[in-house]
Amino acid sequence: MFKLRLLPHSVLLALYGSALAFAPAAQAQTTDAPSAPTAQNQVIPSVSVVGSRRVGNASSTDTAVPVDFIPMTKATEQGGQFDLAQVLNNVSPSFNSTRQTGADGADLVDSAALRGLGSDQTLVLVNGKRRHTVALVNLFGARNRGNTGTDMNAIPLMAIRNVQVLRDGAAAQYGSDAIAGVINIELKKTLGCESVLGYGQYTEGDGENWLASAYCGVAVGGGVLGITGEYYDRGRSNRADADSPRIIGDTKSQNQTVYLNGEFPAGPGKLYFTAGAQRRDASSAAWAREGIGSEDIPSRNSAAMYPNGFVPFINGDVDDRWGTVGFRWQLGEWNADLSQTYGYNRLMYTIANTLNASIANQNLLAGRPATSASAFDAGGFSFRQATTNLDFSRFFNGIANGMNVAFGFEHRRENYQIFAGETGSWIDADGVGVGGNAGSQGFPGFQPGDQTDADRHSSAAYLDIETDLTDRFKLQTALRHERYSDFGSTTTGKLAGAYRIDPMVLLRGSASTGFRAPSLQQAWFSSTFTDFVSGQPLDVVLAPTGGRVANAAGIPQLKDEQSKSFTFGVTFTPTQATSVTADLYRIDIDDRIVLSGRFDADNYPALGATLQQLGVGQAQFFVNSVDTKTQGLDITMSHRMDLGAGKLNAFLALNFGKTEVTGVHAPSSLAGFEDVLLSERERLFIEEGAPRRKATLGFDHTIGKLETGLRIVHFGPQTLGTFSGPPVPNQYYKAKTSADLSFTWAFTEKTRFTVGGTNIFNVKPTRQDPNETDNGFHYESVQFGLNGAAWFARLAHRF
Repeated sequence: MFKLRLLPHSVLLALYGSALAFAPAAQAQTTDAPSAPTAQNQVIPSVSVVGSRRVGNASSTDTAVPVDFIPMTKATEQGGQFDLAQVLNNVSPSFNSTRQTGADGADLVDSAALRGLGSDQTLVLVNGKRRHTVALVNLFGARNRGNTGTDMNAIPLMAIRNVQVLRDGAAAQYGSDAIAGVINIELKKTLGCESVLGYGQYTEGDGENWLASAYCGVAVGGGVLGITGEYYDRGRSNRADADSPRIIGDTKSQNQTVYLNGEFPAGPGKLYFTAGAQRRDASSAAWAREGIGSEDIPSRNSAAMYPNGFVPFINGDVDDRWGTVGFRWQLGEWNADLSQTYGYNRLMYTIANTLNASIANQNLLAGRPATSASAFDAGGFSFRQATTNLDFSRFFNGIANGMNVAFGFEHRRENYQIFAGETGSWIDADGVGVGGNAGSQGFPGFQPGDQTDADRHSSAAYLDIETDLTDRFKLQTALRHERYSDFGSTTTGKLAGAYRIDPMVLLRGSASTGFRAPSLQQAWFSSTFTDFVSGQPLDVVLAPTGGRVANAAGIPQLKDEQSKSFTFGVTFTPTQATSVTADLYRIDIDDRIVLSGRFDADNYPALGATLQQLGVGQAQFFVNSVDTKTQGLDITMSHRMDLGAGKLNAFLALNFGKTEVTGVHAPSSLAGFEDVLLSERERLFIEEGAPRRKATLGFDHTIGKLETGLRIVHFGPQTLGTFSGPPVPNQYYKAKTSADLSFTWAFTEKTRFTVGGTNIFNVKPTRQDPNETDNGFHYESVQFGLNGAAWFARLAHRF
């Protein structure tokens, strides 16, 4: 049977975030897998990892492609970040998540992605089962523009045992969305109880964070049921200039979350289930409207309501649910697994501290008080996904040195809906544009014509074979076929291998094809608001493909993105205490779906005339029009040693990556207008929405009851576009380096108290011209954010 030496690279991933939890009390046993390793362990236990369907456990280095294994104990009990997206952003160089400000709904849900690609090109699993994406499409002022994504923050840290990051294309194994890689979130099923209380705020005195989280695993029916409850309150921060009416910073958010995770003997097999729900009340500040003496009166304000101006608030009510139920059993020599997974995400908007200026000014013209309602139900959207899986696997000892065969089937149904807002949130009250602007200021509601209720389904079959050809050489092959009801079928394949040159050196590589199906959100999103051109009311629309506007413009139906992915790497283990890994990668994607620029009579006269016949002044669309090439290098290093009377663990992880747009292929109806379809500004969002290099250097020193953690995170430069374009120079953000420092005191084996700081040197992005940024501030939401230094405290206790 093929054996790989268990490399200390596993220790590196255990150390992410200065890794170690309680010792030795943390070594609680689980019913399904060994407990998370600690630095004191001389032998790191094997774990089940994403990327391999091999029967039984395998180490995170017993795979032919790079897999990061990141235990969450340390981040949960001692970390300075309170949500999963920020934790991973600060410990995994290939992971990127941007906390937005001034980007409408994108402020309420953090996007997450791997290797600088889109957030919808990373597949997220929970306990190995597909997790749904959010209903939101990132649009205005957002990174991952035109993308959907998975809300990592809907899962509380306390519920998570570890996170596995597969840094390789895996659509042939797991299906759509796995072009950049796969993130698998493994939830706890351990006996015992634990709790964490946390508090933090920025050194400028705002953005308070309050956290209360608890987990309890109880024995039930011969198995274990894990229950997690969390309340997280994130306060608003504001970095706008003192004389500015704007609010620039973190959104206000209150999250209430509960998760259940269990597994129990049942007849000839095991019944397992997971159920989780989160209710999030979030509030983002929109652009400010100015008061008396400004051009905002009467167009966007009413002196009778807000004489000194106002800041509209985009309040989002987010409802997120996920669950799976399944049964594992033996069918002769085969392992069988039947499961049903359900995911649901809904975001409903209420726009507060606002007005409909057209209603206010119509009242003024009619001799009534120039007022309107100050809050509106602006509608929203939902996304629902139901996935049925039937999987089989078996290990054959008699073929070569052992071969694992897995095959299975998947059926998935999806639904996407858009809900209209109340009339006052979108209407133009006078219909001629003489009064103020239509709709609620800050965010106009969805109109009845935007309402959508779209369905689709897909079916898939896969075959996955992993063979130990010799003691040194492993080969992995995978083939998957999928058929979608809305765009057709696709077949993808993967070939990967690992070869051990000697006990210290392992070579590994892979080549695969992949795909990403257009999301229902991209295919059916519709948004309309009214503007006036030469006194005529005309709609500004983001038009879905297949609708009357898109058809009139000659926009084709969306199809799948297709990719080719290659990796080649080496692991070097000179001692049990030291390891080094390096992996080169390249990902070519054809027909990437992008959100076009706005077409109108000025930039495309012929199309503009066609649109105006439909009552449309400007229109934009989702189109399969861009080819990209992404290539880079991942490096990890780890070392552990005795230092005086204590122990020191150190790690370094780096990602160098570059994405380039290699081609723009406009539909025939838009040929010759590629610069409108994809402007330089939009191209730079694709190429440099994430830094082109990122590095994390961490040290964890323990002596007696005191543990000290230092993490240094380096973010490379970024170049983003401007609104004015040439000759106005682009926004150039210099490389910046942040540092986090923490001190933990162990009162007992069960109780620890941590104090520390994040971004302790108060590093900020490079200042820009606020007239050229998306959010109208001195810098975009880039790199590590714009809030500056913060301090935090956590109290953790195990029962």
